[in-house]
Amino acid sequence: MSAIDKAKSLATRLGALVAAPVEFRGEVTLRLLEPERIAEVCTIARNEFGYNMLIDLCSIDNYGESPRWTLVYELYCMAEKAHLRLKTEVSEEASELPTVSGVWPTADWHEREAYDMMGIRFRGHPDLRRILMWDGYPYHPLRKDFPLAGKPTELPEVAFTKPAPLEGGPFVTVAGGKDAGAREPRVRNPET
Repeated sequence: MSAIDKAKSLATRLGALVAAPVEFRGEVTLRLLEPERIAEVCTIARNEFGYNMLIDLCSIDNYGESPRWTLVYELYCMAEKAHLRLKTEVSEEASELPTVSGVWPTADWHEREAYDMMGIRFRGHPDLRRILMWDGYPYHPLRKDFPLAGKPTELPEVAFTKPAPLEGGPFVTVAGGKDAGAREPRVRNPET
């Protein structure tokens, strides 16, 4: 069964929970209309349709729009080599979804990253804590309202005893410029 046929069968099974599958350049996307039912939909996709692998879970910040975040679940059926992208939206006010770590254990770290970088919480997650930034870090750095140059901070005894090097740090690029190389921090500051 092709990926689009598999997605159409899943859409038929889920009914009004999803919009019709969309195929673009050989990739199939299903949009979940009721985000609170993500764990249920993922369980059906795994148990009844063979999507036994969660390849990735990522979040998109639609800053200035509502709902603010789009979550993208990349699923794969190894037996039929079928890929499916499952998308759903969550508002800034809610900013919480049920965890799918009970469906695919690999979701554990993916959900922790979405929480750490965007501030999206996953209800029922077994260990929802920061995975990249240090505990106590007050911001979510991949949000579009987070400044490119970072924010100066004084967080004693957390990660540094001096101010944390966020502003102008080694990974901070500048907007614009003639090409990507000119924006690279190590080109501007060769001593780092």
